[in-house]
Amino acid sequence: MITIRLNAEDVGRIRFALSPVWEAVTSVRALSNNTARSVHGPWLQKVRPIIEGPDLTLLKALIPSFGYIPDFITPAPPRRSTSLESGLAAIAATPHDLVVNEIGRLHRHNPHPLLPDLIDNPAKALDLITSALETYWRRALEPDWRRMRALLQEDLAFRLDELASGGIERLFRNLHPSVRFSGDRIDIDRPFACDGEPLAGQGVLLVPCVFTWPAALPVSEAPHVPTITYPPRGLGRLWEDRQDATESPLADLVGRTRAAIVSHLDLPMSTTHLAHQLGVSAPTLSVHLSILRNAGVVDSRRDGRAVLYYRTSLGNQLLIASTPLASTA
Repeated sequence: MITIRLNAEDVGRIRFALSPVWEAVTSVRALSNNTARSVHGPWLQKVRPIIEGPDLTLLKALIPSFGYIPDFITPAPPRRSTSLESGLAAIAATPHDLVVNEIGRLHRHNPHPLLPDLIDNPAKALDLITSALETYWRRALEPDWRRMRALLQEDLAFRLDELASGGIERLFRNLHPSVRFSGDRIDIDRPFACDGEPLAGQGVLLVPCVFTWPAALPVSEAPHVPTITYPPRGLGRLWEDRQDATESPLADLVGRTRAAIVSHLDLPMSTTHLAHQLGVSAPTLSVHLSILRNAGVVDSRRDGRAVLYYRTSLGNQLLIASTPLASTA
């Protein structure tokens, strides 16, 4: 059991963020712990042939299939949405004594022949780690990041609604089965205990993370910001093949472009992202989206500066009814 103790200031500073670096780190562990038949099976089959090499070897030494991961390679994002580059910059700025302490702890728990050299030269270690993470990200995750980010944003919207409608207790009640909020503490049911305590007054950071599945993973020791990552809702949809509705009864009804829009919005997307996916101009797409929204087939919500469009329940019903299976049943 891991416990994060809270004072009144901590409770008032509970916040959410997305982290490309967290996704990269936890996806390395997913490579070891998932199979082709798991929820991440389609991703595994796609990336395994293209990611082998010294960078992945180094990352696997730092991110074993079980147990402790050095906390400095999962820095707390300062804002709700951040970039890979800012995460790598935060890792590169890690104090050298912290690098030595945390990699040393890892080596005691999961010895690996690459780790002693990293401990002996922390400055070089930071260069190697950030370079390896960036190379791995470009190959393994960047091609799917927009889709992953849409799923994470959808989860954040749901969690913030939960917080607004039912408060902190409701938020944590539905966050993850292993996480319990008890007013002055958060308990995370894990098969190990925490060796230290976080600094008071830093709040708690909640990070939805695709590759955390099926666990919730905490960071709870000083000097790091207390952080809990958890799998987002709707994860099973992430790697599903998108249904092509351009040759369907729905296309006959609303036109091929609008049918394609409806089929692509299985996860929320911005106009720019959707225009790129469909190969149409943003002004043309906006006209179609306006018509679909007025008909109640799609809707939108704001996320920071972006407006995200998503399929409504009516849109889902129309898409399901237009499938070959449904039309021949």
